[in-house]
Amino acid sequence: MSDTHEETFDPLRGQLQEAAAAFADGPDALEGILLGIVDDVDRAVREPLEIFPVCHHSPASAIAMARRLRQKQPKVVYLELCEDMAPLLTELRNCKLPVALQAFATDVDGFPAEWSPLSVVAPITEASAEYQAIAYALDTPGVELVLVDRSSDHVFQWDARGTQSADPADPDTPPAEEEDALHGDAVGVEIGDVRPRFAELEEHLLRHGRVRHWSEWWHQYVELPLGDSDHDTYRQVMFLIGSLFRRLAPGAPRRVRVDEDRERHMWTRMRRHLAATGTDPADCLYVCGAFHAASRVAEFGVHGTDTFEIGPRTATKWLHGLIPSSHAAIEAQFDLAAGSVSIAATVWAKNVRRTRVEPYRLAGQAGAKKSRAKKTAAALPAPAVPPSDKLTGFLRQPPVLDRLDEAELLGWSVEIVRAARRSGYLASTADAIAVFETSILLAGMRDRARPTPYDFQDAAVTCIEKDSVPGRRDVRRLVETLMGGDRVGQVGYDALPPLARDVHDRLAPLNLKLQQRGVQRALLDIASQPELERCSDVLWMLRHLMPRGAARPIMGERRLGERPIQESWDLALGTHERALIELGYEGVSVEQVLEQRLRRTAYGPHATTATVLEAVEDATSYLRSRRLADELGSRALEVLSAERSVDGAPEVLRRVRRLLAYYRTSEPVLPPWIESFVKTGYAHYCTLLPTAFTDSDATVRQVAAMLGFLFSMESLALSLGCDRTQLELALAQSHPEDPSKTALLWAAQVQLGDLSRADLRAKCDELLGNPLVLPAYPRYLSGFVHALEPVPGLTDFVVEAVSNAFGRLPDPVLLPWLPTLITTLRSGGAELAPLLIRESGRIFPGRLPALDGWVPPWRAQPEPETAHPARRTDGSRGCTLLAAHPVACDAVAGLLGCDDTWEAADPVSPGAALAGRFPDTAVALGVLLAGA
Repeated sequence: MSDTHEETFDPLRGQLQEAAAAFADGPDALEGILLGIVDDVDRAVREPLEIFPVCHHSPASAIAMARRLRQKQPKVVYLELCEDMAPLLTELRNCKLPVALQAFATDVDGFPAEWSPLSVVAPITEASAEYQAIAYALDTPGVELVLVDRSSDHVFQWDARGTQSADPADPDTPPAEEEDALHGDAVGVEIGDVRPRFAELEEHLLRHGRVRHWSEWWHQYVELPLGDSDHDTYRQVMFLIGSLFRRLAPGAPRRVRVDEDRERHMWTRMRRHLAATGTDPADCLYVCGAFHAASRVAEFGVHGTDTFEIGPRTATKWLHGLIPSSHAAIEAQFDLAAGSVSIAATVWAKNVRRTRVEPYRLAGQAGAKKSRAKKTAAALPAPAVPPSDKLTGFLRQPPVLDRLDEAELLGWSVEIVRAARRSGYLASTADAIAVFETSILLAGMRDRARPTPYDFQDAAVTCIEKDSVPGRRDVRRLVETLMGGDRVGQVGYDALPPLARDVHDRLAPLNLKLQQRGVQRALLDIASQPELERCSDVLWMLRHLMPRGAARPIMGERRLGERPIQESWDLALGTHERALIELGYEGVSVEQVLEQRLRRTAYGPHATTATVLEAVEDATSYLRSRRLADELGSRALEVLSAERSVDGAPEVLRRVRRLLAYYRTSEPVLPPWIESFVKTGYAHYCTLLPTAFTDSDATVRQVAAMLGFLFSMESLALSLGCDRTQLELALAQSHPEDPSKTALLWAAQVQLGDLSRADLRAKCDELLGNPLVLPAYPRYLSGFVHALEPVPGLTDFVVEAVSNAFGRLPDPVLLPWLPTLITTLRSGGAELAPLLIRESGRIFPGRLPALDGWVPPWRAQPEPETAHPARRTDGSRGCTLLAAHPVACDAVAGLLGCDDTWEAADPVSPGAALAGRFPDTAVALGVLLAGA
């Protein structure tokens, strides 16, 4: 460095040394920091390859960038952005800003599996210097745009080795609120992120600047002063701010190492490009954040000797695309104040009108206004001049007292009152005057000659906000909307991935503007327009794959074996465009993505039998794929064989019943997998049944579901080779201690025939007559209620048991049990309640007067034995009856396989002898005929 270079900032160094000696007790440390900042600025200014420091979404940076590009006309623009996102930049023409560049990976190779999916986003707005550089490079012939920052893969590589700031535990990581962040959990690329990393420094700046948030401080003390500054002043001030924040960062060697590695990476890329192309560094422009522009590593620069080894990428397959962004998402990503990006957009528009700088816009950019400025000939590059000290004058000049724009402030005051009235506030003209005057008052209290949008916002909240918010938005949100609102970008059709375009094409018969934000109603009359059934299929798959609200059915449902007739949908695909785009990263069609997700669910480490059966049902309902259903069904059989708990038994029973009903009505034969599933499940649940009855972790609902599977699938299982002895032995080995499970076991024994109804009724009567057991009787009733799942034939007995309980239990026992009964029926027996209601309606009288003389069927006196002569054990009455009605006897004999007729034998003696030998048969036949 020559002597002339050293003398450029000597006056500034001298002033800073005097300030350090005057204001610091130990001037050595402060003097070292201040002089180091000047050295950083001096080194960055003299770099042969011009460095252009920027702040993300700063209107001042955007104006300075547009002005410099028209003056310098560089041939190569180096941009701090992930190098693998370069192919996406041309697609910005098809989008409405703001949008975000995204790199996405679902199948990770080289990273921890729990990190999947990986996502990196870089938002772009029109009021950003990066967009000006991109638009200039893409629309100017002969200009090359080179992205020099780490690739998306390297971003996570550095995270994997513990040096990436995207760790959620890192205090430097900007938080992202789910409701505001369209970027979701993606890692944000910090393009031009300028913010102090020293908490005490930021607190000091906010307190002495009389502001509440960093965005407000930046707007007041950097954005406005630099809005009209010349190029050299802008660069030196941005270098100064970047170096200050860098040197005053707390001792975090990991963070410093990350920053320096990123800078080495970018300078290595630029040096390699210059060496490969032979481009003169004077014809290049390096656009980066002010924090990285003021690097203090001496070896950096185009002529530096420092080398950095860039490692290879992993085998992870990255997919790239554009997703819609919004002002709120950007604010959440960079931890900016709410509404600050909208205010920046408003300031950008005002700066363009005031400075008459013609900004760059991509040709054909959706949503961009056409410039009215006349096209002028390309300006020749300005001659190189030695850098001069602009900092001294800038730092010593008094604040610019911008006069009050009364017309603007008055317009804001009138519009906010109008918006407040539309939102339900009782605002009037007096409130508009109060907001106007309070804004001026607050600005004066904060040493400002002109109220900022933040002062106006505070004044509006003070004067208009009442005790409650009558509408959906409070006054603060209304001010944000007044300043431009939360603009949401849109990705054009041509920039969408193939899956998203395919969805739009297949839903075209609905005649809706699917890319429009908001909810739209779609009516599908499939009966009169059969071609709409394909739209219905797509909508049901989107409902399964996308977030709630993207496709919500109002009328219609998708069940196994049913065809749709009419459907009504609320669609918000434009609002959830990001989710639709990310589906395109997983496949080329919704069918492929759904099949992949079903397989991922079925073969995942946490897959259960119920979840795999749900995947089988979804594959049948949505994809109508017998091949996939059979594959997943075989997987369900494997999972069932490996399970050792009964947690999912109720869901397994419900889904198997539904699948069996579907296959029995739609297929000529059952699929082999479901036959094997029933056979294996029968043996599996028989094995687990004794343990489940005694296990305290197994609920009565789960045990009832096991018995329901065994009893409802018994006929099919026995036909496939199962042995009923397994079930009998399992019940014989079951010895529950819980009263509800005991009642469930009794019901199962009744179903098997090991316990008669009379014996079961006697057991219940014994429980009601035992004072020691009486408090536990409601738990027995809960078991009987759950027993209706495996043994629905006991419905009348359950009604009898509940009625006896209400009639005989004392109030101290009955009343506390009622909530238990209600919650039992609501949570675990909602499908059982109709059985009890129907049976109660059949048994109890329908009229109130009939209730006085009504006698419950279970309390009616039994008929005497003589009322049925056919029940006599001597068989004489049966012999007489058989002899009198030989035709009936022949019919019964034919059913039993006997070819001989009654008339062939002696009409009296053979029948009498037969009835005498088998009296029980004669009695049973007589009872049958008497009942008929």
